[in-house]
Amino acid sequence: MEFKWLNESEIKKSGNRIEIIAPPKTDFFCGSIDECEEGMLPESLCNAPYYYTEIEGDFVLTVKVSHDFKDTYDSASVMVMKDLKCWAKCCFELTDFGTHAAVSVVTKCDSDDANGCNIEGNTAWLKVCRVGNNFAFHYSVDGESFYMMRYFYLSVEPVIKVGLLAQAPTGSGGLRIYEDLSVEMKTVKNIRAGK
Repeated sequence: MEFKWLNESEIKKSGNRIEIIAPPKTDFFCGSIDECEEGMLPESLCNAPYYYTEIEGDFVLTVKVSHDFKDTYDSASVMVMKDLKCWAKCCFELTDFGTHAAVSVVTKCDSDDANGCNIEGNTAWLKVCRVGNNFAFHYSVDGESFYMMRYFYLSVEPVIKVGLLAQAPTGSGGLRIYEDLSVEMKTVKNIRAGK
């Protein structure tokens, strides 16, 4: 598979390991409000490094991700994209509650934001399944048992961008590690179970 950049960054490949640098203040998020009295809202940004390939039809992508969890919203993520107004990302993120969590964002002009399960440690496995225009995000703590974190619909073409996203919305940036990346061209029988 041929990979391309949207917002190119430093990358290092070795065997089954891909390292991407998330520059400071980089994210994919399309917010509809800019401020709140307390707490922190994600900024509207579409500048995080996205290392993607184009895939036609149904698929399953699985990858092991890890990072140092230094600053709020730091994440190693995977993303599916039609264009800058239609995309979704599955993240292993440092939340604004101080937890390491499986987080999902679906953008149809405006972005939503959904914290999933908290995960101990700095490593998790992420999975994306497509069946038609239906998608599901899954996470795993051991790479074997996967649990659904999000099921959603995107109005997309047969060919979409699919790949790795490295973000650091609030902080100084850092290394995001992706290992054992697998893309299978298949249709899962149960998209909610991811198999």
